Amino acid sequence: MTDLKHTPLHTLHTKLGAKMVPFAGYDMPVQYPLGVKKEHEHTRQRCGLFDVSHMGQILVSGQDVASALETLIPADLVALKQGEQRYGLFTSTDGGIIDDLMVVNAGDHFYLVVNAACKDQDIAHLRTNLGATHKIEVVDRGLLALQGPEARDVMARLCPKACELIFMQHGRFTLAGQEVWISRSGYTGEDGFEISVAREGCEALAEQLLAEPEVEAIGLGARDSLRLEAGLCLYGHDMDLETTPVEAGLIWAIAKPRRHGGERPAGFPGADVILHQVDAKDHQRKRVGLVAEGRAPVREGSVLVDEAGNEIGVVTSGGFGPSVGKPVALGYVKREWEAPESVVYALVRGKQLPMTVAKTPFVKPGYYRG
Repeated sequence: MTDLKHTPLHTLHTKLGAKMVPFAGYDMPVQYPLGVKKEHEHTRQRCGLFDVSHMGQILVSGQDVASALETLIPADLVALKQGEQRYGLFTSTDGGIIDDLMVVNAGDHFYLVVNAACKDQDIAHLRTNLGATHKIEVVDRGLLALQGPEARDVMARLCPKACELIFMQHGRFTLAGQEVWISRSGYTGEDGFEISVAREGCEALAEQLLAEPEVEAIGLGARDSLRLEAGLCLYGHDMDLETTPVEAGLIWAIAKPRRHGGERPAGFPGADVILHQVDAKDHQRKRVGLVAEGRAPVREGSVLVDEAGNEIGVVTSGGFGPSVGKPVALGYVKREWEAPESVVYALVRGKQLPMTVAKTPFVKPGYYRG
């Protein structure tokens, strides 16, 4: 494809010998010469640097901006203090998931980070619903994710004040002479930082981070296996417009003040469908974790059946978990099969491979909570 967009680090990826692939309209590194497995293991053991500049970064400002965003997102944003970050969902009028995102109270505005594949529709969604009363600004900045148990050691040398953040906190700092926006969060299950930086300074900052002894460049391949082991959903695979938050196991993203009996119940798209499922628990399927024996991964799209061969679900993400040492997957099953230790079977090349329903995450999270 010749019309792929480039992140500010495209030249650096090429210089580092990355294998580039199309992803969400961008030319992105899937792996570096180290290889996916070693990149995965390095992030779990030390520290990896990810280019996530393809994500959408949006500023929303105006009167009562938290309340305005609550008309689109079923989170408790009114109670979100300055410097705090929260996971949120854009929901549809049918109760499906338009996208998942991070929301930060940055003081005089809210800062949103949305998925690359969904950002154009998310921006349109915000402008259609809030544009008449609020300013919606798309910012063209680089975004880096420094992830792993030694990410703190790196940051302690380069930006010590950022180490005062705990999981899901956000601040504005100076790093390598540049103003940066840093949140203590990520998509790997490890401690880490996501760093928003001016586009023109992104490459210099990435090179400085990569010069630290703990840090290796990590591509999309390891990013996917890391998030899968962490039990984190990927939009368009483990959730979509046909999936409600309750089915997706994201009921915790429906804040208690937004539920029936709460301080500000409903008021977001699809609330009637979603809150009915929260209360009645009558949804027919549920996202679960799955673990297989052996080493053969069970991939997305594999049909799940019971012992008699009756179809009961589908795998939505799957691969070999290097840190788990077994194939792991996320998928949907009928409710009677959602209990941990239930045994289901994946159809792989005409064979029924047994898989055990398991709690997620598959690895112990390393988030820093203070």
